[in-house]
Amino acid sequence: MAKGFDCATPLTAQTAAAFSADGYEFVCRYLVPSGSKRLTSNEAILISQEGLQIVSVFETTADRALGGRAAGLADGATALEVAAQIGQPEGSTIYFAVDFDATSAQMPVVIEYVRAASEATPAYNTGVYGSYAVVEAVSSAGACSRFWQTYAWSGGQRSAANNIYQYQNDIRVNGIDVDLDESYGNEGWWSLSSDNGGSEDTMLDPGVAQTIINTWISPAWYETHDQEQKDYLHWLANQLRIASGQAPD
Repeated sequence: MAKGFDCATPLTAQTAAAFSADGYEFVCRYLVPSGSKRLTSNEAILISQEGLQIVSVFETTADRALGGRAAGLADGATALEVAAQIGQPEGSTIYFAVDFDATSAQMPVVIEYVRAASEATPAYNTGVYGSYAVVEAVSSAGACSRFWQTYAWSGGQRSAANNIYQYQNDIRVNGIDVDLDESYGNEGWWSLSSDNGGSEDTMLDPGVAQTIINTWISPAWYETHDQEQKDYLHWLANQLRIASGQAPD
């Protein structure tokens, strides 16, 4: 079981380090295109550098899932675009939030929302965040493969399908408001850290790394006027240098 939290407040290097020191292993952050709660590529780098894993959750409004299939396709497309922008690796998971007490009458629409979001994000595993009833219904329908249950609206019941369980809301830790979570494996979390536990004998050829930097990363760095994107490209170039045994710049 892993200890984690979710929050709407972006983490700094200082807060990420504090949570890591406290034994937290993962943080759930918002994979959305805009707004104060969104995860940025720069924040993802800071979180990864402190050894925390990231769980991506897409949520614009609490009851967005009531938009059904059309909303799911649109949100999936948006999530896919944002994931690419921040560097979330394919094969990890994007959770879509059902952040309200969905009734049995609303469940077919919720299921269609999640199923459509899954169709729109084929390179990623798809998860749902919601109550016991939501997790059970979506799991039974086979609409996605990962499940994050909140204790809210769940009446003390826990689904056996859970990969993540949110067990406490609205507390303050390390100076920010968080909810507390625990996970049980196969969560689909991710990191931008270069330490993937691989063999030290496997190294990228320095010439190949420099070719990638010279032909793609450097031109992109000069063309963009977005400082966040510049920071990400600089970090990416240094990851290639490190992977090929060169000193970072």
